[in-house]
Amino acid sequence: MNTTPDHLEYITRMLESKSNAKQLTYKHLLTAFASLSSESRKLIESLKEKTSPGDKDVTLEFATINDHEFHVKLAGDLLIFVLHTNIVTFSHEHSVMQEKYIQQNEINRYFGQINIYNFMSDSLKFNRINDPGYLVARIMINHDNRFFVEGEGQLGFLYSRISDGAIREADLKNIVNLSLTIAIENDLMAPPYMNVKFITLYQKLEHTPELGGGQKIGFRMSYENKMER
Repeated sequence: MNTTPDHLEYITRMLESKSNAKQLTYKHLLTAFASLSSESRKLIESLKEKTSPGDKDVTLEFATINDHEFHVKLAGDLLIFVLHTNIVTFSHEHSVMQEKYIQQNEINRYFGQINIYNFMSDSLKFNRINDPGYLVARIMINHDNRFFVEGEGQLGFLYSRISDGAIREADLKNIVNLSLTIAIENDLMAPPYMNVKFITLYQKLEHTPELGGGQKIGFRMSYENKMER
């Protein structure tokens, strides 16, 4: 029995449904990213009004890099918001894949993502290319504009399940506030003495600003904690 027509019909249907879902997802992602940018800018403006004129070292800045990236500087911390253009899904072992909503429809499992990274602002200022940055949170949004968040601190459990409805401005505002709070609360940790006891002449000549520099205490994403249980 020749089943080729059935196969072609199935492939055509999947291509159409996935393509439409991914296009919708990307539109929702752009809207959410614009809202995150707007909320971040407002927050920086409000903080500037509250800081006293004597706080010259407490620099607060917002900068749009391009359509897919913006930065928020809070004194020594720099948060980098990045919109990824690729639509992704997860392995069957991921907790979100067990939710009833995901299993109801194949296309519900495809998400766009916005990642929020925390760097030390001096890493960019002095071009210290070996300094690590840490993922504070990633926001996952699908074609129905429903979302969940994997992240550090409260962001690791407040939005760990797929939302019942579309992502709201209030959700995005809260994510911005929590991300900035997490970055500020996460302190620098000096590297172990033995790690900086010996240096090469190349390090001395080419990487002087890096020598003995602190690193952010490593963040642990919520899904990593679940994997170890």
